[in-house]
This record gives sequence, C-alpha cells and structure tokens, in this order.
Amino acid sequence: MTPLFRKLVAEFLGTLILLATVVGSGVMGIALSKGNDGVALLANAGATAAALYSLISILGPVSGAHFNPAVTLVARLRGEIGGYDAALYIATQLVAAILGVLLAHAMFDLPLVQPGTHVRAGAAQALSEGVATFGLLLTILLGKRFRADSMAALVASYIFAAYWFTASTSFANPAVTLARSLTQTFAGIRPEDVAVFVAAQLVGAAAACVAALPLLGALETSRRPESVH
Repeated sequence: MTPLFRKLVAEFLGTLILLATVVGSGVMGIALSKGNDGVALLANAGATAAALYSLISILGPVSGAHFNPAVTLVARLRGEIGGYDAALYIATQLVAAILGVLLAHAMFDLPLVQPGTHVRAGAAQALSEGVATFGLLLTILLGKRFRADSMAALVASYIFAAYWFTASTSFANPAVTLARSLTQTFAGIRPEDVAVFVAAQLVGAAAACVAALPLLGALETSRRPESVH
C-alpha cells in the first residue's frame, strides 16, 4: 500500500463518517426533540464537533485530516501538497461526502437520494459561509504553527461555535455543501443554493490565507534568536 493510497483511504473514511454524523445527528436530533430546532441544532453541532475531534486525532497523522476541498486547496496554494495529490484528495472527499449522506439515510431507513428542499439563500447566508470558512482556515493555519498538538480540539471547538454564531450553521466545506444538497433532512440545502455557498467558502478560505500571512510572519520573526551585541 503506497503512502498516497493510505492518505486517500484516510480522507475517504474521515469524510464519509463526518457526513454520516452531520446528517444522522440532525435526523436523530429532530426525532428526539420532537421537532425543536434549537435542541436539534445543539445535537447536530455537538455530534459534529465530537466526530471531528476523533477523526482528526486518529487520521490527521495519516493524511492531514483535510476532509474539505477548501483545506486541500489552501494546502496546495501553500505548497504543502502536490497538484496531483490535491486533485485526488478533492475527488475522494466529494465521493465520500455523497456516500456519507447515503449511509445516514440508510441507517434511518430514509430514501437514499432526496434533493434538498431547505432554503439557504440570500446575502446573509453567503456572508455567514464566508465568515465560517475564514475562521476555520485561520484556525487551521495558525493552529499548525502555534498549537499543532491541539489541532483536533481547535477545529472541533471552532466548528461547534460556528454552528451557533453563523446564520448558515457553518457548512464551511464545499464537499459537505454538495453532499447535503442530496438530503431533505434537518441538515439539507437546496441544490440551487449550493453554488453561492461554495463561492463564499472559497472567498473565505482565500481571505484566511491573506490574513494569516502577517501573523505567521510575526511568529517567525519572534522565533529568531536575538542578536548578541
């Protein structure tokens, strides 16, 4: 088994389980709360954060635990991953995300494919996705340098918070957005709203790269030994 294949398996399993968690916890949250959206969102956010913590902890050493095309694209821009590997990462993430939604549907005995009907349109939703993705990528970029040993907790904590402080409930992931257009459950999104969400996510990711530059540069400077006069 080649190193690249192991990485792709890790990305596949991580993204698959992440989407099954996002959709499945939404279904369970609505069922147990008898339709209370607030309780369902709490269950959804908590389950997603917990899954992220576990998945990043165990799969991060294998593939970097991207599970997100935006993360992979930023890694490519920064020269942390080659173009060929990045393309395979993204293709794997997209396929795994879709299969994760189908898996969640199967576990709850729902129709496997059900085009989303949850309206998530408008400038506020797009802004929310840009902000959510900006914060996620900034957390990852700075976390790698400042607190690499705490990446799982940092990302999980940020996503849990972003579920609550953004109007869109923080998709922050193009693969997640596309896959969630195939469900009519609590986690769903209309297919016609996907393009705007993805565009906003990519803008947010790019903005995070720019914002991180002076911060990372300042850190590098602070690590230089002081001159002895």
